Amino acid sequence: MQADLRIDARWVLPLGESNEVLENHSVYVTEGRIVGLQPQSEQGPEAKEHINLEDHILLPGYINAHGHAAMSLFRGLADDLPLMTWLQDHIWPAEAQWVSGDFVYQGTQLAIAEMLRCGTTTFADMYFYSGDSIEAAIDAGMRTVSFTPVLDFPTNFAQNADEYIRKTLDVHSKYRHQPLAHVGIGPHAPYTVSDEPLKEITTTASQLQMPVQIHLHETAFEVSQSVEERGMRPTQRLAELGFLNESVSCVHMTQINDIDIEILKQTGASVVHCPESNLKLASGFCPVASLLSEGVNLGLGTDGAASNNDLNIQGEMKSAAMLAKAVANDAAAVPAMAALRMATSGSAKALGIDELTGSIEAGKYADLQAVRMSELTQSPLYDPASQLVYTDSSRYTEYVWVAGKALLSRGELTSIDASQILEKTRQWQSKIQP
Repeated sequence: MQADLRIDARWVLPLGESNEVLENHSVYVTEGRIVGLQPQSEQGPEAKEHINLEDHILLPGYINAHGHAAMSLFRGLADDLPLMTWLQDHIWPAEAQWVSGDFVYQGTQLAIAEMLRCGTTTFADMYFYSGDSIEAAIDAGMRTVSFTPVLDFPTNFAQNADEYIRKTLDVHSKYRHQPLAHVGIGPHAPYTVSDEPLKEITTTASQLQMPVQIHLHETAFEVSQSVEERGMRPTQRLAELGFLNESVSCVHMTQINDIDIEILKQTGASVVHCPESNLKLASGFCPVASLLSEGVNLGLGTDGAASNNDLNIQGEMKSAAMLAKAVANDAAAVPAMAALRMATSGSAKALGIDELTGSIEAGKYADLQAVRMSELTQSPLYDPASQLVYTDSSRYTEYVWVAGKALLSRGELTSIDASQILEKTRQWQSKIQP
């Protein structure tokens, strides 16, 4: 057998069943999938291409489990505001004026360029004109899980919940055989989607085996409003509707108690933690250590660049690990390896793609990244995994592969033109804020 690619690395972090960091190992790739992982000293198959990374750690690409990619074009538009003011007075009016298929394609390209440079190989996206976002990902060669949003009220994308759901199904039908695109449904939040559409989404997603993602328990106001109007917390309402299950990822979850955690345990729903967005919008603190100790699966997301303002999952890992320690009042809470798992295998499970990606194991897609670990800011190096999480390693991401194809090589983007994206972005800026 001849492999397409052999990658030798000083360290390999598989993030499969064990937390082991392997030294001087090789990963073999054939037809976009991993076919072997073994010590460099052992004889392996011949490879058409051989890359030797003497100072690098090779690990699964990061999976950004929640975001709104096209909102990169709104980066910095309305900063330092509470969530509902930010949404109602600034973001929703800007979206009504500017969002179109062209806006989404070009904004997603901008997001992809940023994410690839930070080691991300898959991004979840919840935004309008999802077909255009998927096209941007396919053109760049990046993996995406697309959640077309559903709301009760009209936007310039759809008029009501029925139309949002119909458009979701159209996108699913078009891309269901596209290996880089995975299509789900994204009911925006319990306060923007009523019971009947939520029930329909649950039935449809089950029939078509589609993942579902929802903003949930993002603010204290959301929870108190639900208790006042419905006599129950949002998670209780969703559980009673039969909405929560293993295919659902719940984003933010900053305002939760023991009852909410028990519901997550019983239903198998995942949580996607977005620590920096939560901090910036003062939404609250997700009790990550408590969720992990109860066996709830956690993924990691950046949220959109309008509320973060970057799409760097490596930085998100550091924030998640350190914030969790402060919230739990325990310096041992959420160690580096747990944060790495949230950004890779945990995110893959939350999005329903853990059989395809998220770890370095035979049969999975070769969605990989290599980070140089020989810089001044990373020296001395005693623990590669800890160094990845607690230093700014994303600056030294040199290679990114998706399905075995190099999208970042020696720090340079290979599938998209960064200068062209920057020019398009400047044109949008001059329109949005002349």
